[in-house]
Amino acid sequence: MRQFNKFRGTKGWLWLYERQLRLASMNNKPAAEKRLRILIFWEKHGDGAAGEAFDVSRRTLYRWQEALRKEAGKLNGLDKKSTAPHRRRTRRITPELETKIVELRRQHYRLGKKKIASLCQLSESKAGRILSDIKKRGLLPRFAHVRVDGRTGRMREKIRTKRLKLRRPKVYKQGLEIDTVVRFIGGSKRYIYTAIDINRRFAFGGAYSNHSSESATDFLTKMIRVLPFRIREVQTDNGSEFAHLFDDACSRLNIIRYHSYPRCPKMNGTVERFNRTLSEDFIQHHLPLLRDDISAFNEAMIDWLLWYNTERPHESLGMLSPLQYIVRDLTARECQMYWTRTATCIYSNRGVPCRCINFRFNPQ
Repeated sequence: MRQFNKFRGTKGWLWLYERQLRLASMNNKPAAEKRLRILIFWEKHGDGAAGEAFDVSRRTLYRWQEALRKEAGKLNGLDKKSTAPHRRRTRRITPELETKIVELRRQHYRLGKKKIASLCQLSESKAGRILSDIKKRGLLPRFAHVRVDGRTGRMREKIRTKRLKLRRPKVYKQGLEIDTVVRFIGGSKRYIYTAIDINRRFAFGGAYSNHSSESATDFLTKMIRVLPFRIREVQTDNGSEFAHLFDDACSRLNIIRYHSYPRCPKMNGTVERFNRTLSEDFIQHHLPLLRDDISAFNEAMIDWLLWYNTERPHESLGMLSPLQYIVRDLTARECQMYWTRTATCIYSNRGVPCRCINFRFNPQ
């Protein structure tokens, strides 16, 4: 394959190209142009006029002139250079002080700079800088987080993997929030997954006997079938049930997943408030059923969720139920199409169409 230069035969294109590169690489082009104007004024009017007009010493003018001469009159010779010193001061730590700090951290590895400063008669800032220097040199002892293996009973180092987690902006409030409610009942442990939409307040939930990522994925799949709108974004905490299979399912379904900061329940404030309502209004009255028969518990909770989503007024929605709030913004044609796609509620005493009545849990 032959390559052609479209500027071939054009005079001066290489010079123009090199000049543009030099100008693009300059740190401060306006300052260099100002220095050039000062030099021109100096050549024309002399030392006294230049020093009085621009407050520049004669020595500085000769230095600029020499820099311009070295660059063969090119403007980048007058560009501002770095004024950082070539040899910088380094912090010196006496061997005795270094040994004492290392020994203190070896015996009490959680000792901070404030307490080290008090023990070593130093300022807090200096103690922090010394700790940073010693850590960079690898002299501070390393302490690993350990755990007991449930199968062998041996001590193992707990390996922490840092994952890049997506955080929801503070002013950005939409999507679903998902959380887990844990209940200990007569030696049994039950996990209730809950989810609620931030804007529409449409809620969903389900109980499981474990909190694995497989259970969370099953809950997400059933929730997609039940909700009368498309799920685009979800926010969860950093629990292990929302990793692995759950994370893969969100990626496969093109659902953006946000994480909350550790020990910050206020970031999931909407679902946390729903958990309180669910616990006080339903869970505490069905604890024996939750312990003995999870399937029956989910059947009863579906009935409660029907009431919550279709009849219960919400102050944040102007005393409307979530389903009434969703239907209110639809036109008559869209509303009819919307309702005909849902089945008739099996609870005939309510007569409220809802897709979640066709859904039954298969707890794992």
